[in-house]
Amino acid sequence: MPIATPEVYAEMLDKAKQNRFAYPAINVSSSQTLIAAIRGFAEAGSDGIVQVSTGGAEYLSGSTVKNMVTGSVALAAYAHEVAKNYPVNIALHTDHCPKDKLDGFVRPLLEISAERVARGENPLFQSHMWDGSAVPLTENLEIAKDLLAKTAAAKIVLEIEVGVVGGEEDGVANEINDKLYTTVEDGLATVEALGTGENGRYITALTFGNVHGVYKPGSVKLRPEILKEIQDQVGAKLGKERPFDLVFHGGSGSTLEEIRAAVDHGVIKMNVDTDTQYAFTRPAAAHMFSNYDGVLKVDGEVGNKRAYDPRAWGKAAETGMAARVGEACESLRSTGTSLNA
Repeated sequence: MPIATPEVYAEMLDKAKQNRFAYPAINVSSSQTLIAAIRGFAEAGSDGIVQVSTGGAEYLSGSTVKNMVTGSVALAAYAHEVAKNYPVNIALHTDHCPKDKLDGFVRPLLEISAERVARGENPLFQSHMWDGSAVPLTENLEIAKDLLAKTAAAKIVLEIEVGVVGGEEDGVANEINDKLYTTVEDGLATVEALGTGENGRYITALTFGNVHGVYKPGSVKLRPEILKEIQDQVGAKLGKERPFDLVFHGGSGSTLEEIRAAVDHGVIKMNVDTDTQYAFTRPAAAHMFSNYDGVLKVDGEVGNKRAYDPRAWGKAAETGMAARVGEACESLRSTGTSLNA
């Protein structure tokens, strides 16, 4: 299928909310990790989201070029072509963008999509994230309001973060403390500033102890009941059940019970990066260790071209990452839910 249109993406999100499942949002940083992600979704019979961070976008442009817009546009162009060969819908998303990178990342990409829409085409990306967790809530929502008007005009969904995700990702680090827990008051302020969809569609990362990075299950103090509390109290005021379309950040180390509870409370998108990075790299490392004499020209020998051909270990890496994407689909209950099923 082609990359999801704005209408298909909206249908994907609505179906997830209605049926209490979530889409894995897989971070990629190369054409091969993109293929691995799409393959994983296809093998699971799940539609899905592929996303690129600021660092991933820089890397995609060339490790010495480091142009986030170039890398993002290149990824999207490649994805729009190769996705046609898979039987599921794939949405493209840009991940965490702090204030100091808006002008070099999200805003130029929004302009590109606005120009495409003006020509009668679909936007390049289906959603963009503004990460205002490092600024005061008032400023966070002021910037979000401005961006929401632009994303709505370009038929794009805006993702925001209300609260703080701990740990570190792409050089953005936050302490692990009480700020990791969004409050009901934060939720009410969000609705007051952005509305409930009439000003444009947005999805919200409310934090409930989330932490980026590598953790064993149970070591992160997640409190998914916070999501229910916010949904219930804001929903009661609005007369609407589960008013927020929620995003789960920093999911590594979460237990299946915690993941499923978050989904029950309205999470429709869960970011997956650390685990798929490992799932991609581990088979490549295994190949290097098991083909040591082939990938290296040991003691003046010539090595084995079949062993050091990047396609040899690349196929193994792709297979490993695709399997982990399938596991994420199962955890989030999206297996077999494709709109095309």
